Amino acid sequence: MTTAPAADQRRLLDVQALDTTLDQLAHRRRSLPELARLLELDAQLADLHTALVTSRTAAEDLRRELTKAEADVEQVRVRAARDQARLDSGQGSPKDLQALQSELVALGRRQSDLEEVELEVMERLEVHEGALAEVASAHDALLAQKTAVAADRDAAFRDIDAEAERVRASRATTAQGLDEKLVALYEKLRGQLGGLGAAPLRGRRCEGCRLELNPLDLDAIRSKAEDQVVRCEECGRILVRLPESSAQA
Repeated sequence: MTTAPAADQRRLLDVQALDTTLDQLAHRRRSLPELARLLELDAQLADLHTALVTSRTAAEDLRRELTKAEADVEQVRVRAARDQARLDSGQGSPKDLQALQSELVALGRRQSDLEEVELEVMERLEVHEGALAEVASAHDALLAQKTAVAADRDAAFRDIDAEAERVRASRATTAQGLDEKLVALYEKLRGQLGGLGAAPLRGRRCEGCRLELNPLDLDAIRSKAEDQVVRCEECGRILVRLPESSAQA
């Protein structure tokens, strides 16, 4: 049967209060709204990054297509210029000059067709680059939001961690010198019962499970020696008897 000085048992409630505060701070740290917002932003950034890569790849493909279209037009222009120079020089047989004239007409049509292709690719590229700029801008805006939210998260972490450090220091001072067996039992129960290992008895009610003890259990508890550690029959927590709980409810 565990015993501990009544004063230690009452001081254990102060330790429990500080441990509860530490648990609440840890929960706050895990539940910061900034953390959820960062997850949302990361998901949005992942989608935008995929869109950005796809759009950039498509733009590069269009630039290569435009480069080829420009090269095709230039090739026809060079050939037409060469043929025109030969025709203007008047050198060659009439048949050759007539063939040059026919080729120049064909090259003119070919150049016109290729310039239409070049123009169509340019227009598509212009539209696509506009869309790419919008996606890139949205991506940059989300990155800026993420940076700001991360800064808010870090500031909240610093505040919570500083407060937790103060509470831990107070907890260490409060727990100093407590009965070792009492503390060991308390820590064991805390781990098993959701962080609450000790609770006061107020009137007939255990403040751990918030249930009222039946008269027989209550009388049995009140009859025990002050230094005897009692447990709640309902939840199993250490039940700390306060001076007012010794009076009949």
